[in-house]
Amino acid sequence: MKIFLDTARLDEIQQAVDWGVCDGVTTNPSLHSRAVAHEGDRALEYRERILRIAEMVEGPISAECVTRTTAELIEEARELASWHPSVVVKIPIDGPGLAAIKALSAEGIRINTTLIFSLNQALLAARAGAAFVSPFVGRLDDIGEDGIQLVADSVELLDRFNLPAQVIAASLRNTDHTAEAARVGAHIATIPFPVLEQMQQHPLTDKGIQAFLDDWHEARARLDAQADAQLSAQPEAAQPVS
Repeated sequence: MKIFLDTARLDEIQQAVDWGVCDGVTTNPSLHSRAVAHEGDRALEYRERILRIAEMVEGPISAECVTRTTAELIEEARELASWHPSVVVKIPIDGPGLAAIKALSAEGIRINTTLIFSLNQALLAARAGAAFVSPFVGRLDDIGEDGIQLVADSVELLDRFNLPAQVIAASLRNTDHTAEAARVGAHIATIPFPVLEQMQQHPLTDKGIQAFLDDWHEARARLDAQADAQLSAQPEAAQPVS
């Protein structure tokens, strides 16, 4: 399973790149807004932000449309895709979106269909030509449904009918979500940075590291004490007779 970072913050992306666990990035208007608020006077316009991310990451970068009609979506998607070869255009699943996906995919523009909440939506997006479909796990869990099951069903469906779209498990809220997404075969998980940090952690790992360090320092102290004792036990050299 590939790991995408679900953020628009450059500092978070750089950290994930340094860890070697960033295969791509997904952004949306809300994430861009949060990044702008975080950066203050250093905030970037959306296009400049996407281009900066493209310099950092060797992989797909999702940039989302904010228009609603098919004609507007097509025009906006063409503009977004022109920014950089790594850009994948995010379009929500609905009637105007499907028509735009069909037209844009025919032009070779890669589409990430977002806000997928049912298997029917995943099927339609894939049939329309989307390169990626993004089931939203956490939001389904919020209303008492099983978001991970939708990921599993989407993977099975695409495989059964040989549809080339890849499943991006999205709206992942915790490390259980990420582990389960991998277990059910999601092609990609797009993960918020705090969850990515939590994935590294386990209390037994922390205890193990501390135990190794304590044992190392104890061994070093014993060896140093032994060396000091041996040095003290050596007879003093006889003074030469003048």
